[in-house]
Amino acid sequence: MKKIQMVDLKGQYESIKEQVNHSIQEVIDTTAFINGPEVHSFQKEMEEYLNVKHVIPCANGTDALQIAMMGLGLKPGDEVITADFTFAATVEVIALLQLTPVLVDVTPHGFNIDIEAIKRAITPKTKAIVPVHLFGQVADMDAIMQIAEEHDLFVIEDNAQAIGANYTRRDGTRVKTGTIGHVGSTSFFPSKNLGGYGDGGAIFTNDDALAHTIRGIVNHGMYERYHHDVVGVNSRLDSIQAAVLRAKLPLLDSYNDKRRASARKYSEKLANHDKITVPMICDTCDCHVFHQYTLRLKDTDRDALVKHLNANDIPCGVYYPIPLHKQKAYVDERYNEADFTVTNKLVKEVISLPMHTELEDDQIDFITKTILDFLN
Repeated sequence: MKKIQMVDLKGQYESIKEQVNHSIQEVIDTTAFINGPEVHSFQKEMEEYLNVKHVIPCANGTDALQIAMMGLGLKPGDEVITADFTFAATVEVIALLQLTPVLVDVTPHGFNIDIEAIKRAITPKTKAIVPVHLFGQVADMDAIMQIAEEHDLFVIEDNAQAIGANYTRRDGTRVKTGTIGHVGSTSFFPSKNLGGYGDGGAIFTNDDALAHTIRGIVNHGMYERYHHDVVGVNSRLDSIQAAVLRAKLPLLDSYNDKRRASARKYSEKLANHDKITVPMICDTCDCHVFHQYTLRLKDTDRDALVKHLNANDIPCGVYYPIPLHKQKAYVDERYNEADFTVTNKLVKEVISLPMHTELEDDQIDFITKTILDFLN
């Protein structure tokens, strides 16, 4: 059995090595390192893949979220509702722009933002909702878009963990995550389902005017050199990262299929144990791309299991051990612990197992047996 990796980037690279090396060398040969042909080609190919009018590449996923909010013209003091159970980048950019983060609870099975909690959190100052498609599972976007329409709110999708996921709307149409809200964002951090070999990100929208604004923001507010029409930042996807992403994009659906297959194998072996709740999977599994495979543990010392797995050379992760509303940077007297019952349980119960495109059956067998031996 091969050594088990939490994310096996080297194994994935070996399978596409020739094309990636050739693409990177072409960028070096042309020396078009910033906004070169590879970036423009990747943008067009991503637009086609997502069936979205505009993809604006940028430097990383956190920038993508921040720039999306800047493009919408949100003002200091505006309230933005998002999930308490997620990575800090989602709330970080809200605070950086001097907007007011409003954290709400999530659902116990899908781990995504709770629809009723959103409704309760809306005030006259609310201007936007940021659903996070956590671990690769799509949030209830039809319900969120309905709330947004009723209250004249923007929806900014944090799609950093769910690139390539499909969402079936109530009318039966299927759309890609990141293209449902008014604007979407993603990260191309190396460990993502579509990852570069460094930082990278992108913003998605079907709104022509918003796309125009965002294109200026990512490039110092310039549409014409040295003419600064809007307040901007320096956030551009470099050509080498675009070259890597172009090599991987045609493989994204197969990468996600491999993750789904591994998730099913995990669940087949773990689902019947009374101390384990496996991830929720819809009928087609299209709505989950398993950026993480995350279990909930009942009546179990989660941290002891982590140590047991590590002692057997099995990496694992706890995403996330502290709710955002309890993080020192985001503590707020407005929050009531009674409003975070699910999140406060999840942070004590969740554990994420190795998940990547190179995961092999004997590794899954060993991981699951090690877990079951510990629990039994």
